Formats: sequence, structure tokens, C-alpha cells
Amino acid sequence: MPQSNRKFLVIADDSTECRTALYFAARRAQATGAHVSILATHQPSDFNHWIGVAETAKREAESAAETLLESMAEDAEAVTGERPELLLREGDVRAVLSQLLEDDPLISLLVLAAAKASDGPGPLVTALARGKGLFTGRAVPVTVVPGDMEADEIDALV
Repeated sequence: MPQSNRKFLVIADDSTECRTALYFAARRAQATGAHVSILATHQPSDFNHWIGVAETAKREAESAAETLLESMAEDAEAVTGERPELLLREGDVRAVLSQLLEDDPLISLLVLAAAKASDGPGPLVTALARGKGLFTGRAVPVTVVPGDMEADEIDALV
């Protein structure tokens, strides 16, 4: 399949559903010649009155996010044969996502997975379902993958 400049974006978190979304994005990218991008965010610390504690908390959050990104990168590369783009940003995931979509016109699809838990499909999918949206600027199609979807079911789709 010829390569394109299009990117499929996955939001990184520690859930098993996130790995399902990543697998879907990687298989779809492989089938269409697109690339995978993975975004991890971390919140700024609230320890402004203790500068040393704030810096330590920030380093720990960044380190955890980097570890997650590396693990997900290995999973995506195993499927596509190519290293995905890794994006690490500080801030609220919805604000970071909105800014990223404005800054990078090559992102052509956002891939999310619905949580399997009984307490709802997850914050980003819930925001979409309630019509609050995830973007303030450029609209991007969103694919929501059932969190309990198996790899062979995804393979059959792409």
C-alpha cells in the first residue's frame, strides 16, 4: 500500500480499551498507508507553593507518560512495521487535543475506544455522545471502537 501523509491519532491511557483503539488504528493505518500518532498528556501539578514538590511531581508524571508512550509505540510498530509519532503534552487532554488538531492538518482520524466498565464509555466518548464535542476548531472524524472488541474482529474489518 502506498504511503500517505494522513495520521490516525490515538489518545494514550492505561486502559485495556486504549490498546484496542491502538490496534484498530494501527491495522487501519497499515491497510491504508497512513501513519499512527499517539498522544499522552499529563496534568500540571498543583504544588505551586512547594516548588521542589511540583518539579518532582511533574518529572514523575512525564516519566509515566513516556513509559506508556514507549509501550504503545512498540505495539503499533509490531503491527505497522513503522515507528508511530509520539506526542507528549502537558495539560487537560481535551484542550491539548483541540490545539493539536488545529496545529496538525495531517491528522485525519481520531480513534477512541469505549470503556467496558459499567460506569460509562469514558470521558472523551461521553463528551462526544453528549454533543459537547472534543474540538473547538477543525472537525475530524472520530471512530469509536468497542473496548471489548477482539483483534480477530478488528482484523476482519480492515
